[in-house]
This record gives sequence, C-alpha cells and structure tokens, in this order.
Amino acid sequence: MYGYALVLITTALVVILALLVAVAAGTLARLDGATYPAALMRAATTFAAVITLAAAVTGALAAISQ
Repeated sequence: MYGYALVLITTALVVILALLVAVAAGTLARLDGATYPAALMRAATTFAAVITLAAAVTGALAAISQ
C-alpha cells in the first residue's frame, strides 16, 4: 500500500520539477529575445529532457537495486 503512494508522490514531484525547469527555460529564452513560439519550443524540449532523464535514472536505479 505504501509503495504505491510513494511512487505516486515521487512521480508528482518529478513532473512538478520538470514543469518548473521548463518554465524557467522558456522565460530565459524569452528574455534572450526569442519569439513566443521559439520560447515555447525550448520549454517543451526542456520538459521532455527532464522527464527522459528521470526515466533513465529510475531505470538505472532499478537495475542496480536487483
């Protein structure tokens, strides 16, 4: 029971962290003079990169722990 709760809380934290990093990347791109579509693309790319990195780290930790 507690395992599922831990997984859900960790997933929520990772998604929130990815959203915060994506917003920061989009804001910095916009401040650098990028157009709104270009800043949105940078934010989306950053979000995808953070989620991919989290999945890779999770996979590595799962492989090590067994």
